[in-house]
Amino acid sequence: MVSKTEGANATTTTVISGENASTVTVARGDKVTILSPASIINPDYVAGAVATLEAWGLRPEVMPHTLGKSGSFSGSAAERLADFAAALRDPDVKLILCSRGGYGCVHLLPELDGILAEPEVAAHPKWLVGFSDVTALHALWGKHGWPSVHASMAKQLTLGGPDDPLNRRLLSILGGTLGDVALPTGFSGSVYGRDSRLGRGTGRVVGGNAAVFGGLIGTPYSQIAPGTILVLEDVAEPIYKIERILWQLRLAGVLDRLAGLVVGQFTEYRHPSADHEDMYQMISRVLGPECPFPVAMDVPVGHIDGNIPIPMGFEATLEVDGSGATLHYNLPK
Repeated sequence: MVSKTEGANATTTTVISGENASTVTVARGDKVTILSPASIINPDYVAGAVATLEAWGLRPEVMPHTLGKSGSFSGSAAERLADFAAALRDPDVKLILCSRGGYGCVHLLPELDGILAEPEVAAHPKWLVGFSDVTALHALWGKHGWPSVHASMAKQLTLGGPDDPLNRRLLSILGGTLGDVALPTGFSGSVYGRDSRLGRGTGRVVGGNAAVFGGLIGTPYSQIAPGTILVLEDVAEPIYKIERILWQLRLAGVLDRLAGLVVGQFTEYRHPSADHEDMYQMISRVLGPECPFPVAMDVPVGHIDGNIPIPMGFEATLEVDGSGATLHYNLPK
């Protein structure tokens, strides 16, 4: 389970693993790893990520198959698993940074599930950072009560560098400061940003990429339950496929019993359709006018340059008002 102790304006993350409690923070001098759990990565982005991590005083290690190639993947499933296993079984590693998403994380879930349950591994929790296809790994981390951050990966660390505000925000989270996450609504300019639902709701923050998340429903790795705050974003998915996922959540008895919903960016989707003007109109219609929980609509989370880092698996309060939305990471009541 995950518990928190709160300072004046921040939250220190503590992960309870079995009978062992340890504060999971990343500080100067700590060892971190970069690996590729899914698709092939541009080597220049890995080199740039290493430079940013080193500028922060960290000790990055690029795992052996990070820059590999096996079809469209960075390595065979066995090779990608080997990199993960080595990082997880190294007690000195504090952070696993996924170089990119793409597709392929799902191949690793059963074996990684077993590795995370090993007593010596469970005694040394590690942060996970990534988004998109890495949503599958966020779900696995959440199953084991480990901390993770839905955030950009090697490309943004390279292009933004160590002083980029969002990169610095990521470093702050890894250092144990969760604080508040401001989520401006109406980011893309869609008129449906105004369809945010005002209010407050408290629950565990889960989700990420809609297609990946939807594919986990009904599996041992699905962490969705009534009373959670769900984050959804996606890229290159047609409107009807996202609508299908929302209906799957409704038919599973979850959608209408959420504590809150954060609707991020749906980029490069096929629009409009014969039924909806755009993605946000469809989502607003599915939720309906009597939506019983707060909704932050059209926020800067997803496949965009300004992808706001969001800590996952922790309890937070989503507050939506006329000026935007905020995730407050506070002590549970």
